[in-house]
Amino acid sequence: MPELPVVLLVSFLLDVLIGDPRYRGHPVRLIGRGIVCVERILRGCGLDGGTGGIILVILIQGASLGLYGMTRFLLHRIQPTSGILVDLFLCYSCLALTDLFRHVSFVMERLCAGDPAGAREAVGKVVGRDALSLDGPGISRAATETLAENFVDGFLSPVFWYALGGALGGVTGVSPVITAVGFMLAFKVTSTLDSMVGYRTPAYRAFGRAAARLDDVMNFVPARLSFLFLFAGACLTGLHPLDGVRTGLRDRMKHASPNSAHAEAFAAGALHVRLGGPVRYADG
Repeated sequence: MPELPVVLLVSFLLDVLIGDPRYRGHPVRLIGRGIVCVERILRGCGLDGGTGGIILVILIQGASLGLYGMTRFLLHRIQPTSGILVDLFLCYSCLALTDLFRHVSFVMERLCAGDPAGAREAVGKVVGRDALSLDGPGISRAATETLAENFVDGFLSPVFWYALGGALGGVTGVSPVITAVGFMLAFKVTSTLDSMVGYRTPAYRAFGRAAARLDDVMNFVPARLSFLFLFAGACLTGLHPLDGVRTGLRDRMKHASPNSAHAEAFAAGALHVRLGGPVRYADG
């Protein structure tokens, strides 16, 4: 179906031109508020362990996908062409590449301008670690690591699941666009869950395990595919693609996460810099 590549292409162009505007009704913000609300209810019921975490994942995924399906169905009944607008809106909302580049570029601009305090404040908005303790090299390292990791999480993984969903839709006879957007949304919900509850702190170690493991599964293939795209990017920008491959293959599993180090290790080799190592988070 021509709608399948068109929806993705238009969504990508919108992300490039507009970025990811912040507003209260943004789907990811709505998902986040839903997570906070359901978590509060579950903990209030004494479900603050692994079982509660599994219930949280099921409820948030079910509510998000159910709301998408219901909204699309109703709009399609009113005006058949309006359903594709829902697909386009959600697909665009699930991509977050341009804003990431803008944030990281601003961090580097502040560093180059001799404003470490401004760079520290800027990088603190895109990393989870304690930015107040970072010096210049630490700020640069944090920004580069975030860019590499979130290239997978914010762009490559959503596109991968969109493509996989579209392919399965074509095989099963379901609208490829609906299954593509559904798979993409399911990934975005998983990523949001992991970012909010997938911590290793005492309060979340058990409760966030289901979200964290599901995120590991859904990022597994895209993280490994990132080598291909980063290799092409390194070739086009005059970096060191072969060194990226060597370092990536050597260091890709040297991380607590099974996926995070793949893109980071390649970037370290391609850029001839040292990335990774211990970090300090604001919560200790």
